[in-house]
Amino acid sequence: MMDRKKSLLLLTAVAAGTTLYNLLKPVRSNVPVIQGFEKEKYLGDWYEIARLDFFWERNLKNVMASYALNDDRSIRVINQGYDVVKEKYKQSRGKALFVRNEDEGALKVSFFGPFYAGYNIVMIDEDYQHALVFGQNLDYMWLLSREKSMPEEIKTNYLAYAQKCGYAIEKLVWTKQD
Repeated sequence: MMDRKKSLLLLTAVAAGTTLYNLLKPVRSNVPVIQGFEKEKYLGDWYEIARLDFFWERNLKNVMASYALNDDRSIRVINQGYDVVKEKYKQSRGKALFVRNEDEGALKVSFFGPFYAGYNIVMIDEDYQHALVFGQNLDYMWLLSREKSMPEEIKTNYLAYAQKCGYAIEKLVWTKQD
């Protein structure tokens, strides 16, 4: 009986510690982000061209992200795509906040309450039509476009930069957009 109590206490302490760490840890990025960022130009719909795959997006095609301002000036994020295995659409809603200043492309995004992850806009064209986004570590990366495709020259430039930054571009999933 005592061993069970100790195990339960230990499990509770570990869960509480993990939760506290996730609530208090800063979301940081060591990559240079876009300076002079204009959030109004970034708002709207973006098609996912490629990604480093992870559990939420696995088996998705027709992936899009939509960004809009919330009343509190945070950014509403709606990610959606079609799961080809389950044969149904999947959607996730969240919000993004600027990590430092609104003129820097360093944001943190949350889809699960108080838990945030880094969202760093590291490259974007002058007209805000194509973007390269890094997560808070080398496991997350997205190529985004306002259209369902991206010009080869821009794609090549973004991929070269991502590879230089240590991303495994050979593991990218190229999103099918019907």
